[in-house]
Amino acid sequence: MTFVLETFGKLRLAGEDGGVIALPEKGLLLLAYLLTLDEGSAYRTTIARFLWGETDNGASDTTLRKLLSRVKAYQSELGSNFVSFEGSTIAIDRGLLTSDFHSVRDDEAPTPFARLRRLVKLLDQPFLGPVKCQSREFKTWVVDEANRHVQLLERTLRQAHGDAQTRDDAEVLRKAAVILFRSEPQDPETLQLLLKIFNAEQDVESLQNYFAKRRGSIERGAKFSAPDTGNGGTKVAPEARAPSRSVAPAGLSVEAASIAHAIPRLVLLPPSNQTLSPEAGLIASSLIEDITIGFCAFNSLRVIAPYSAVQVGHNVETQAAFFERQAVNYVLETRISGSSDDVTLFAQLIFVDDAQVLWAERFGLRRLDLLRDKRAISRQIALSVSREIARHEEQRADIELNPEAYHRYLVGKRDMARMTLPNLRRARKEMKAALAASPDFAPALSAMGRTYSKEWLLTARGDIELLKQAESLSRQAIEKRSDFADGYREFGVAKLLQGDFDESAEAMEVAEALAPHYADVIADHADTLVHCSRPGMALQKIERAIELNPLTPDMYLWTAAGANYALGEFGSSIDYIGQMSDPSLADRLAAASWAMMGNADKARILVRRVREANPNFDVDTWLAAVPSKEQWHKDLYREGLKKAGF
Repeated sequence: MTFVLETFGKLRLAGEDGGVIALPEKGLLLLAYLLTLDEGSAYRTTIARFLWGETDNGASDTTLRKLLSRVKAYQSELGSNFVSFEGSTIAIDRGLLTSDFHSVRDDEAPTPFARLRRLVKLLDQPFLGPVKCQSREFKTWVVDEANRHVQLLERTLRQAHGDAQTRDDAEVLRKAAVILFRSEPQDPETLQLLLKIFNAEQDVESLQNYFAKRRGSIERGAKFSAPDTGNGGTKVAPEARAPSRSVAPAGLSVEAASIAHAIPRLVLLPPSNQTLSPEAGLIASSLIEDITIGFCAFNSLRVIAPYSAVQVGHNVETQAAFFERQAVNYVLETRISGSSDDVTLFAQLIFVDDAQVLWAERFGLRRLDLLRDKRAISRQIALSVSREIARHEEQRADIELNPEAYHRYLVGKRDMARMTLPNLRRARKEMKAALAASPDFAPALSAMGRTYSKEWLLTARGDIELLKQAESLSRQAIEKRSDFADGYREFGVAKLLQGDFDESAEAMEVAEALAPHYADVIADHADTLVHCSRPGMALQKIERAIELNPLTPDMYLWTAAGANYALGEFGSSIDYIGQMSDPSLADRLAAASWAMMGNADKARILVRRVREANPNFDVDTWLAAVPSKEQWHKDLYREGLKKAGF
């Protein structure tokens, strides 16, 4: 009778009929250890150290004798002698005892693919399961065995990957690749093998095609770049203005150059499950593993190993410290939501330094579609994220050439998070400091332009000079970086508030083409559409921006409120204003909404508060300054303000 030692998933001994034999855990470890030795035998002292470590020799010898006595008793009951004891040596009889792992040796399966299938089934489970053994010898042995398993898996995968014929075969290859990647996430040869298996060269070609298309968008937007250049009104081509990326500017320090050329680091956090289905969580986790492998196609990224990502993903309190310690630049967050018949995966890419959402998308995970679409989804996410990181890194290389300017810029950005006049002016001061350190720093130019346009909105005085300042600064930002979405965005805002609707809309389209997942750009595009009297489309865009940036800034909510007011949804307008951290910013709109709903008391309270902050506020003067493309839109706002008591 032959017995089988199962070592994957759970360590146990089974007879030919599959029945489990209740041998003690240390006895099972003894069998596993002997089976992995070439000679199949070891000295008693070696086995004692393996099972109990460097403890008192007398104690371990006594414990070993008790264990061997129990093994002998079990063998007598079974009528077999798969372990023999001769003097100081203990040996295994491989004719009477084998293991699950020996069933996948090269001579045991008819084809490499059959061997791979059996290997994947085993290695997808933990080796030995939750055994309790703390000796140094045991731990070293486990690592050595794991390395042997990985080597066999890689060798078999190389032999078998060209033999896949069916969808089921392809899934076996995928699982094998996932297991291999978990073990060797940074090994170049492993990555090349995974590229071949996943045919990722197609993704790289697609990425290159994307950048070619993107250059077309940049050239379309170049006409905003700068006023007359002095040579017959001819615009300077973006390529002629931009400094070469391959040559470091004169005087660039070695440290700054290394920062500019550092490979960005990405962590993929495990998905949070907001459904009632545990199965959905398993599906999404599997998808994330697929996505991680997809990043093997892009040598311009370093990906945190899945084990570490899972650990930090489950400990929110330590994430910030981990990101800083490991120099993580980008985080891909995922969450699953929906009902059992309509489960979706939401993924978003965040730039860690300023918590900016660079990209986000939602994918359906319905069971019927999953097997067909899973690989396509994972590759799409990997490609999209790599694309956005490449785009962002292109800008960030310039940013980090001057760390001081970048630091002042980030401080100013934080001041702008809460839109009050004191905050805007503090932010403007920081942007000026950033520009003093680096006069060509486009992000600071566009951000400072934003402080002027937002001041124009908050003061409600119709001061055209504020908007001219915003326009001039945004033009300079575009001139410095013709592929910088923020420059076009601020140019579009300044033009909108001056009533140049068509030029504003065109600038916003270029901005969104350059950064199709940049929530702030989408939100300002939505605001432009509100003022262009297209509230339905504006509401769709602002809802998309809110999904991308769920800790929603007040400006998003204000825009959503304005779109709802134009649609006659006055209650929804009030709801959005109520979600603002500082609802007083939208007191005029809230007063008009309450008045249109017939609640004069609440409207009057808000009117009084507006007049306290701005005693000279006049409806007609304000409406003459606030742009609305269609007269009906302006008339609707006037009606609400007049009913409120302005």
